[in-house]
Amino acid sequence: MKTLYRLIANTMAATLLLLTTTGFVQAANVLVVLSDTDTLELKAGKTFSAGFYLNEAMQPVKMLLDAGHKITFTTPTGRAPTLDKGSINAMFFGGDAQAMQHHIDLLDTLAITSPTQSPVLSLARIEQIGYEKFDALYVPGGHAPMQDLSINKDLGKLLQEFHRSGKPTALVCHGPIALISTLSRAAEFTESLARANKVPAQQWIYAGYRMTVFSNAEEEASKGQLNGGEMKFYPQTALQQAGAKFHAKDLWQANIVEDRELITGQNPASAVGVGEKLLARLALIKAH
Repeated sequence: MKTLYRLIANTMAATLLLLTTTGFVQAANVLVVLSDTDTLELKAGKTFSAGFYLNEAMQPVKMLLDAGHKITFTTPTGRAPTLDKGSINAMFFGGDAQAMQHHIDLLDTLAITSPTQSPVLSLARIEQIGYEKFDALYVPGGHAPMQDLSINKDLGKLLQEFHRSGKPTALVCHGPIALISTLSRAAEFTESLARANKVPAQQWIYAGYRMTVFSNAEEEASKGQLNGGEMKFYPQTALQQAGAKFHAKDLWQANIVEDRELITGQNPASAVGVGEKLLARLALIKAH
């Protein structure tokens, strides 16, 4: 029986590889959701310059484009997102400065951060176009999603529809905090968490899901970059209190967790793995 299962698994893997490398898979339309804030509010009235991480956004985006898929970028208000300058570091690309430059060039070509030429659409416009026009969703990290994506009602509506439809929903690093937006009183939840580290009971569509996010241990290890400031709450704590089954690996280790429609990655090192899992999901969907 084990031999039979192994044969089936190997056949499926070979079929998937054939589909993704021969162009037989139809192109998908993937929605990439970014924050449009450039500031994270910290405790005691302090702030921190924030944005999206270069590798977390561009590595999966490049993988999707290279596979022939279409990308649509969106932010809550349609404002161009901000690149976190601290993420322009070759260590996030395995020490390969040339690879980093290729992804910077792609970012420049796409012009998503351009105040005047950005193709980014608002979440309201995405709803007008129709959620059914999109096959998958991806939310990269950086600290910015903590500020707005966690409580944005339009994003909550979008995620609820993807949940109902079972469409692939991928998020990495701080990106999974966006899942909190599906709570009926998301702002109340985050405010209570920031004030007392306790939250009011609410029903959550992802309760019981296995997932990961930038861990509390990683937040503690990297809090020096906040220049003496302190985050109002950590995303791991938020997801756990909402009802997630949290799974983490050691600091900075790539970690991808899949459960039903969700694909979550723990940290910047997980971005490529999340991209690979998303590509695999799309190949299976479009092959049918």
